[in-house]
Amino acid sequence: MAFEDKQLVCADCGRSFTFTAGEQEFYASRGLLNEPRRCPEDRAARKQRRGTDGGSRVKEMYPATCANCGNETQVPFRPTGIRPVYCSDCFSQIRA
Repeated sequence: MAFEDKQLVCADCGRSFTFTAGEQEFYASRGLLNEPRRCPEDRAARKQRRGTDGGSRVKEMYPATCANCGNETQVPFRPTGIRPVYCSDCFSQIRA
């Protein structure tokens, strides 16, 4: 299948951008069926706002006191006080 450069219009800024044959081939190799809706600049800005760089998001960490040893720790959820919270060392021991 031969790909040719296409001119598309960005859904965010309204500017025209080129969807190159190489990009189209890349999309096809990944099984992506839809053309991009945003220009490369707006795609990069959106990723930046979302806090992603193609990988996973960084989780917000919350301070907590381990219910087992009493040490201060950080956990990726907001402790409610209903259930005990453990530091990673104590959690590993309890889980084993």
